[in-house]
Amino acid sequence: MRAELTKFKVKEGKSEIVDEWIKYMQENMDDVLMNLEGEKMYVETIFREVFMDVEYLYWYSIQADDGEKISDADIDEKHLEYMDACIDKTFRPADMQAEVIMLPDHIRQLIR
Repeated sequence: MRAELTKFKVKEGKSEIVDEWIKYMQENMDDVLMNLEGEKMYVETIFREVFMDVEYLYWYSIQADDGEKISDADIDEKHLEYMDACIDKTFRPADMQAEVIMLPDHIRQLIR
C-alpha cells in the first residue's frame, strides 16, 4: 500500500475552471468512485489552497501497490481535459515524502 501527496500549481485566472472541475467530480461521484475501485485507489482527496495569491491543488491518495489502470475512458478523458486547462505545467509537481502512514491494522485489512 502506498500513500501519496502531490502539489500542483493552478494556472493564473483558472479558478473558475477549477470550480467547474470540482463540481463535475461531485456530480459524477458514482462514476468517479467506480474508476477508483478499478485502480485499487482506496482514498483520493483533493485539497485546494491559495497562498500569497497563488492557487494550488493537492492530491492525496492511498492506493494498493499493485493498483492497475482499469478505468472509465469518459471520466479519465474529462479529467485530463480539466488538468490540461487548469494545471500550470511550468511548475514541477511537488511530491511529498510519506514518512509515516498511520492506518490501524483493522482498516488495512478492510481495504485489502
